[in-house]
Amino acid sequence: MNTLTLSPNTNRRNAFTLIEILIVVVILGILAAVVVPQFTNAADDANDAAVRTQLQTLRGQIELYRAQQSADPALLTTGWDDLTDNNYLMLDPSNPLTGSSTVAAGGASAATDGWIWRDSGNGTFGLYAVAANGTEFVE
Repeated sequence: MNTLTLSPNTNRRNAFTLIEILIVVVILGILAAVVVPQFTNAADDANDAAVRTQLQTLRGQIELYRAQQSADPALLTTGWDDLTDNNYLMLDPSNPLTGSSTVAAGGASAATDGWIWRDSGNGTFGLYAVAANGTEFVE
């Protein structure tokens, strides 16, 4: 009959020590500290990209309006009506940074405005976006 003999190492349990667990937690904390700030700026970057895209579209539609109507749209007096009534736009564009579709004259913008319509200096007007803090959005 065979007898089973136990060596001194047989009763030892395989487990992680407290030091090993603490090292893993510290490493995960460092990785989280590096990765999380990159994701917090993602929403701001997406809004900036949306504003750039909208500005390109709106400027293109304004240029088309100028070419076909031989005049600038009256954005300061009628808002987006010239462009929506003549089917250049389907609806009033809302600025993703401020949530507003209002148009202000250049230099008079506030955080509640969505867009700036101002003289570009050569007799034509240009469209710009308002940033969330009320300043002009720079492309």
